[in-house]
Amino acid sequence: MVSFSSKSSVADIAGIIVIIAAFIIPVVAGITGTAPDGADAEESAAILGIITLIPPVLALVLAFLTRNVILSLFIGVLSGTWIISLMHGDIIGAVAGAFFSSTEYFIGTFADRWNAGILMQVLVIGALIAIITRMGGMRAIAESVKKWAKGPRSAQLTTWIMGFIIFFDDYANALIIGPIMRPVCDKFRISRERLAYIVDSTAAPIAGIFVISTWIGTELVNLNEGLAIAGITGVSAYSLFIDTIPYRFYNILALFFVFASALLLREYGPMLAAEIRARKTGETIRAGSEVPDEVNEADPVKTPVKEECAVLETSEKANPYKIWNAIIPIGVLIVSAIILFYTNGANAIMAGDGLISAEEFMTLGILDAIREAYSSSDASIVLFQAALLACIVAVVMGFAQKIFSLREGIETWAHGMKSMLYVCIILILAWSIGSIIGDLGTAHYLIGALSENLPMWIVPALIFIIAGIISFATGTAYGTMAILLPLVIPLSAAISGHHNGNEIDSIYSYIVVCSSGVLTGAIFGDHCSPISDTTILSSMGAGCSLIDHVDTQIYYAVSIAAVVIFGYLLVGFGLNVWITLLIEMAILVGILMVFGKKVPTWDPEKEKLVE
Repeated sequence: MVSFSSKSSVADIAGIIVIIAAFIIPVVAGITGTAPDGADAEESAAILGIITLIPPVLALVLAFLTRNVILSLFIGVLSGTWIISLMHGDIIGAVAGAFFSSTEYFIGTFADRWNAGILMQVLVIGALIAIITRMGGMRAIAESVKKWAKGPRSAQLTTWIMGFIIFFDDYANALIIGPIMRPVCDKFRISRERLAYIVDSTAAPIAGIFVISTWIGTELVNLNEGLAIAGITGVSAYSLFIDTIPYRFYNILALFFVFASALLLREYGPMLAAEIRARKTGETIRAGSEVPDEVNEADPVKTPVKEECAVLETSEKANPYKIWNAIIPIGVLIVSAIILFYTNGANAIMAGDGLISAEEFMTLGILDAIREAYSSSDASIVLFQAALLACIVAVVMGFAQKIFSLREGIETWAHGMKSMLYVCIILILAWSIGSIIGDLGTAHYLIGALSENLPMWIVPALIFIIAGIISFATGTAYGTMAILLPLVIPLSAAISGHHNGNEIDSIYSYIVVCSSGVLTGAIFGDHCSPISDTTILSSMGAGCSLIDHVDTQIYYAVSIAAVVIFGYLLVGFGLNVWITLLIEMAILVGILMVFGKKVPTWDPEKEKLVE
């Protein structure tokens, strides 16, 4: 980390000071040997207090100071294991304990079935993209998209629409759409930061509200647990999920904001600077940004945009079937995923591992059976299987067309997996620090610190803020939902019952609003966090530096969140949800018009900017 150049020395020195302080504070605070044997997360939070925030805050601060994500996350993990070791021993033992405990957390992430499935999914989708690229499929798609993408506006709107096509999983969305749209966006000098933002904003926000997706199982489990704790019967978790959708303000407004800003071509904050840089200089990637060559095969900082985008000039007439080299493998991925979600979930239910019993499943109608099967499926394994099947189909297609030999196809497949190793390392570190944060009780501390006896109308907005903070600090929307929903549902039922007596409709309506605050707040925090897996994958899929992506996206995410908080206050006072949404959308358009500036358009044919 230490490289005392004129540009980085101040940040490096500040980083060293922050690290030293982070490791000294727990010692000075007197936590050594304070944890009883078998202490759980809640007890740890009570012992540590604000110290539970050190690992995530340290990782975040170092990431922004050093712009080295791997180093920052690794030191964040070490600081967490240092605190845990201090709690259960002495200072001397904690020195070795921090190192050995961190390796245990790394191994634990590999041992977790879900994490292993995600890692394999990431690797295999990277391999699929490499094979499709080798067959010319990506170029053919880019050439085809040119029919609709006539400039920066239509290129961005096309990317936005593609996000709705791959609705079923945020990981697949980030890893597929980013690479496909890179050459198109580069052609019109759209910054990679902007591409990453569009991809990220059409990943989790879409998957989180679609009735068939990899998110719904986790959401239903946590909603159902909250209903059970609250003692509410006669209400299904699925009905509650559907009723929360109009109140998922952040999801809806994030999608709307991408559409509005692309249509108006107006930007503000760091995104404006990134777009102006890209339009005027052709540097769609910021010079000196941390983007591995394996992830970003064509770096416009190193290669002039004109030369890079020349690949789009390949005549479609000369290769009339080349586009199928992309459509068929990706189609196999999507169709097989949809089928495998059902079969995997149905098998889990029949084996007694589903959300309902096998007997109940056999009595359901077709649509209900599909819904329950999807909810019980293991999304990480299903998407790995679907991507592997798509890879096999792609290799066979390339071999049959004599584009490459079987050996070359396998080598391309392996190279594609290699390109995703950087992503996998970051994911492992992010998951490890997430596990440590869970053991330290960070979420419990935040809930206790931020919860107060407040008026009924302000609670939904407060829940959104708490969910956002926890998700940002922990880097996981799933974890935030799992922590908060079992607490929020009974809490909101009790608050509503206290104010409205035992009126069932009023209690249920209040539960819907408060639950939506958790579900959409979790996505807001996840959207901003540099230790979030979806943030990481979106930046890598777009070929953008993670920190540059976070720097530019967070201004927009916080702007939307501020409007969301206002919306929840309006709903808290009794305003209709649809009217509230219209007001929120109008405010966002106003923000773009007042604070945003029009970004010029780049004409690649005339090679000049058009104001």
